[in-house]
Amino acid sequence: MKKTKQLRDLVNSQKPEFIMEAHNGLSAKIVEEAGFKGIWASGLSISAAMGVRDNNEASWTQVLDVLEFMSDATSIPILLDGDTGYGNFNNARRLVKKLEQRHIAGVCIEDKRFPKTNSFINGQEQTLADIEEFSGKIKAMKDMQTDTDFTVVARVEAFITGSGLKVALQRAEAYRKAGADAVFIHSKRSDAAEIEAFMKEWAGRLPVVIVPTKYYTTPTVRFQEMGISLVIWANHNLRASIQAMKQLSGRIYRDESLVHVEKEVATLEEVFRLQGVEELQAAEKKYLPSSEPDSGERV
Repeated sequence: MKKTKQLRDLVNSQKPEFIMEAHNGLSAKIVEEAGFKGIWASGLSISAAMGVRDNNEASWTQVLDVLEFMSDATSIPILLDGDTGYGNFNNARRLVKKLEQRHIAGVCIEDKRFPKTNSFINGQEQTLADIEEFSGKIKAMKDMQTDTDFTVVARVEAFITGSGLKVALQRAEAYRKAGADAVFIHSKRSDAAEIEAFMKEWAGRLPVVIVPTKYYTTPTVRFQEMGISLVIWANHNLRASIQAMKQLSGRIYRDESLVHVEKEVATLEEVFRLQGVEELQAAEKKYLPSSEPDSGERV
């Protein structure tokens, strides 16, 4: 099944489906091997892996380069965290064109102004995009796609900015009418109260996507009871790798030795396996000559 159809089915599921964050080809492959049906290409994680801030400091073409490696390394769909679409409607629709070329299954854009700031940093000081301008961006993206299963998710930031339920519903409805395939309702509360209030009023008009980073103690059964379609574990591979690298680097620096850490890290053989070395070795036997030509042979 093509990747776009796989994502479309996840988004339209009648029970919560779960996708996991990845930020490069290696982490994407690990996510697939873990059993997840889809990947969240996190803007926070990709930018952090580049050593820059989540403020559109990495250009959209640099993000595309990362996505291409992620897509090539996996067979499950990738939903890109596309920030605000990297500009106006023209930038956003060109993004869709380039994503389809790289077999990326969908993109999520948020209704804030470019350049964006991460939602968990001074959220109430951030400014929401004009509803009509953002709706036009969604229309342009849907008009650009050539694969009918490509998914555009509209991320509503009203709760993040403190604008409340009425504004969240108004914006979500406008984006539904503009052609969005799903809405992503975001919250920074430590409980799911805002999500529950939204879902009660939303009444299933479109599939709903959530990221429970802050309200992680909410039992996942509640997401099913609320009617959530897709749950994103949005940044934990990045955060786990940071913690592991800090501990390992510190230990090696202090010990000036590998004796105490060698058994705690993946083997080189595991690295080679994830890289697909065996496939290359088999291909070499198939395509390379059985012996090297005589270096003294004359033409």
